Amino acid sequence: MPLNLSPLTPLNYFASLVQSDEYLPLLEAAASLAQDEEPLLDVQQVLDDVARLLKKIMARMPDDADDLTRLAVLSQVFFKDLGFGANANDYYAPENSYLSEVLRTRRGIPISLAVIWLELAQALELQAQGVSFPGHFLVKVALEGGVVVLDPLTGESLGLDHLAERLRPFRAPVDLVGQADLDQGETPLGLFLQACPPRDILARMLRNLKEIFRSQEDWPRMLQVLDRLVVLLPEVWTERRDRGLVHAELGQVHDALQDLRLYLEAVPSALDAAALRSRVSELSGQGS
Repeated sequence: MPLNLSPLTPLNYFASLVQSDEYLPLLEAAASLAQDEEPLLDVQQVLDDVARLLKKIMARMPDDADDLTRLAVLSQVFFKDLGFGANANDYYAPENSYLSEVLRTRRGIPISLAVIWLELAQALELQAQGVSFPGHFLVKVALEGGVVVLDPLTGESLGLDHLAERLRPFRAPVDLVGQADLDQGETPLGLFLQACPPRDILARMLRNLKEIFRSQEDWPRMLQVLDRLVVLLPEVWTERRDRGLVHAELGQVHDALQDLRLYLEAVPSALDAAALRSRVSELSGQGS
């Protein structure tokens, strides 16, 4: 019996990379996001480019380097010698999320720079992890003397006061009786510094792209991003809802109805359920 092999599309390739949390290759999966823009992109070339960066760092590394020295050499080479940093001229360009472009221009946003930096740090046997901090992705490294939190745009070490100040705009106001100590009801800073798993890093990268394309009303490109989010987070029903609405914008009634009905079946008491049932009824009339 002949094998029934589906073509290896960019989405199929991505799906194969994110099947397992235990073996999820963050750098490869993140690099593959650019295949929506460039389907023939050689992801292996991106991995090879990062491997070459690692060789440059290792060439500067003393034989007896401890963790603190390895971190210092990594920061010197990555941020100063190679000049990786923010794309301040076009911060919201989608290319800032495509690792092939970030490696070419050495410009990106915090999370894309962090993915490359984390790959290098972990290859240097540093205990480095991503931190999904509100508004600005961070990285952290566990050293003998404690944990260091860094800004992946600059390599700057961030103290607790600095982190608390960055967090302040994102804290929800707390309404306490008598307006006594307002800080008493706030979420502790440490909870915002938890390690971010690779799947969540990819989700944040994709949601950055989703928001860019939503703001531009670029529905075809937003649909590609949502296809990946549904594969990555199959039980996050809001992504399927959003994909259904984008299908509707594109006039793809059958696909829109499928996604919206699945959403309503999964979360029938959602706050937007009534509005979506109305939309389903409207679309059903179009498809008849």
